[in-house]
Amino acid sequence: MNVQIEESWKTHLEPEFEKDYFRTLTEFVRSEYSQYQIFPPGKLIFNAFNLCPFDKVKVVIIGQDPYHGPGQAHGLCFSVNDGVAFPPSLVNIFKEIKEDIGTPAPSTGNLTRWAEQGVLLLNATLTVRAHQAGSHQRRGWEEFTDAAIRVLAEERENLVFILWGSYAQKKGAFIDRNKHLVLSSAHPSPLSAYNGFFGNKHFSKTNEYLKAHGKTEIKLVNRANYQTIVDKR
Repeated sequence: MNVQIEESWKTHLEPEFEKDYFRTLTEFVRSEYSQYQIFPPGKLIFNAFNLCPFDKVKVVIIGQDPYHGPGQAHGLCFSVNDGVAFPPSLVNIFKEIKEDIGTPAPSTGNLTRWAEQGVLLLNATLTVRAHQAGSHQRRGWEEFTDAAIRVLAEERENLVFILWGSYAQKKGAFIDRNKHLVLSSAHPSPLSAYNGFFGNKHFSKTNEYLKAHGKTEIKLVNRANYQTIVDKR
């Protein structure tokens, strides 16, 4: 099956594309796009992979489901398009960045700049029907994204896996903690952020680990493009 995905990922995930579950998933997704409004746009389903080739990955953040409101999802977990209001979890992510490393929130919730620096922003499920959270769960996407995480964990070394919330922690339970840094805490959702997300210092810990292993640190916020949106909420 010829899947339109970045070449290095295509090489590593080729076995998945030939499995029955992926063929069934592909048929389901095509049918959904032909009948309903689905997010993200079809060309952005594999955006996380296309912006962050296999050998460039330094950090993996695992999300669950794409945003299901108009104009939000563009294939990167927790990220929204330029000009779109920050969802609550993203507001809390920027609050924690400010508390952790001292940089105020940017003017955009678009995290493409992270992906281009080696942060794989991977949702467990890569598509969703408009206004129906979880509508494409248990259709095969979870198996596919499990395979992506597994091949990274097995073939790469000294990566940082960030697991926020019980769902991500279960998905990343198999990762070898002696080979990679695994950071776990509560989810940044307003329902759980005060139960261990705030104060987790995952961003500074990530950069400290990358630096210690001779890798370039992630520039989390463009210093030329601050705004005080976090402080106003």
